[in-house]
Amino acid sequence: MTEPFVDVDQPLAPDVPAAPHSASGEAVRTFDLSAVAPAARPARRWTPRRVVATPAAYDHPHGRRIMALVEAQGIEVERLRANRLTGVRGETDRETYARAKATMAIVVSPPARRTLQPIAPSADWRFDLAEGCPAHCQYCYLAGSLSGPPVTRVYADLDDILAGLAAYEGRGTITSRRAARRDEGTTFEASCYTDPLALEHLTGSWRRAVEHFGAWDAPVQLRWTTKFDDVDTFVGLPHAGRTRVRLSVNCAPVSDRMEGGTSRVADRLAALRKLALDGYPVGLTIAPIMPVEDWRTHYGLLLDQVAAAVEGVPGLDLTAELITHRFTPGSKEVLLGWYPRTKLEMDEESRSRKHGKFGAVKYVYPAGTMAELRGWFEAEIAARLPSCRILYWT
Repeated sequence: MTEPFVDVDQPLAPDVPAAPHSASGEAVRTFDLSAVAPAARPARRWTPRRVVATPAAYDHPHGRRIMALVEAQGIEVERLRANRLTGVRGETDRETYARAKATMAIVVSPPARRTLQPIAPSADWRFDLAEGCPAHCQYCYLAGSLSGPPVTRVYADLDDILAGLAAYEGRGTITSRRAARRDEGTTFEASCYTDPLALEHLTGSWRRAVEHFGAWDAPVQLRWTTKFDDVDTFVGLPHAGRTRVRLSVNCAPVSDRMEGGTSRVADRLAALRKLALDGYPVGLTIAPIMPVEDWRTHYGLLLDQVAAAVEGVPGLDLTAELITHRFTPGSKEVLLGWYPRTKLEMDEESRSRKHGKFGAVKYVYPAGTMAELRGWFEAEIAARLPSCRILYWT
C-alpha cells in the first residue's frame, strides 16, 4: 500500500467563490494541537525541518535563489521527482500537522493564482508569493480556508508573478476609484495567506517585490502586514514610498495569550518605527479587536505604545485598519480542534449571525457592541494618534 502524499502543486488555500478567505462551513477534520503550538514568546526565525523543491521550481531563477538562501543556512533542499510529497502524514492527525507545519516546499504558483482577485476592504488586488505561516495564532482567520496538511509553499516564479501585475494597474475599485483612498493608487495586497517576515529570510521574495514597486513609475502601492519584527533587510531598499508595511498588533490580553510563535508587540512597534524613519508609509492592523475584560484600558495602553513608537518621525504616513473578531462554523470547528484549551470566545448565542454575499454564515459582535467599539477606537485614535488615518472598520 503506497504512502499517502501531499500534492504540493495544489494551493494550500484553494479559492472558494462562495466564501473567499473564510470557512465555507462544510464538515472538516480537526486536530488537537495543544502539544504542538508554542507559547507566546519572543519569536525566532523559523527554521523548517524539511525543505523540498518540485522539478519545475528549478526552471525559475528565483526558485534557485531560494534554494541558495536555504542551503546557505545549512538546510538541505530535497529535489522531488514529481509534485508528490511523501513522509508528511504521521500516525495521528497531530503528528501529521506538526510534520507539515515544519515543512517548506518550493513550488511554481498554480495558474489560478495568476488571475488576481479583489481583496476588499484592504486593497484593489490580492497576489500571493507564498501560502502558509509558521505562527500559531489561536484565532487564525485562515483556519477554515486552508485545506490538507499545512505545508508552507513558497513560489519560485516570482519574476513572472511581478511582471503580471502591470495588467491590473488602474483597474481596481477599492482604492483606484474611491476619492477617500485614491492617493494610494492601485493597491496590491501580498500577505493574505502568509506572514511575509516569517519567511523572508528563506525566500527574499518580499524584498524583491519592494524593489519592483520602487522601480514601477506609476500610482501603485504594495501592501503587506506582519506579526514579526525582522525588518532590518528592508531598511535602505529603494522603495520610493510605494510599499506600505503594516504591523499587526493587539492589546496585551490577546497578543500575550493567543499569538504563539510571533514577535512581541513592543518589538513589532520598534520595527514600525525603523521602517517609518526609512521613509516607508506604515500602518497598524489592529486585529482581531475583542471586547475583553477592561478592554478600554488595554487598548488605550496599546495606542499609547504606538504613539511613543512613532513620536518624532518626520513626514510620518500612518494608517490604521480596524478589524473585529468574527468566526464561521467551519473555522470554529477547526480552531477548537487545533487549540482545545483556548480561551477564545466563540459563542454563537452572544453573536449576531450574518450572511456573506454568497450565503456563507459568519458570527460577528452584536450591533450595540460594534457601535461601542467603533466609537471608542475612532475617538481615541483621533486623540492619541492625531496623524493616523483610519482606512476602514469591519
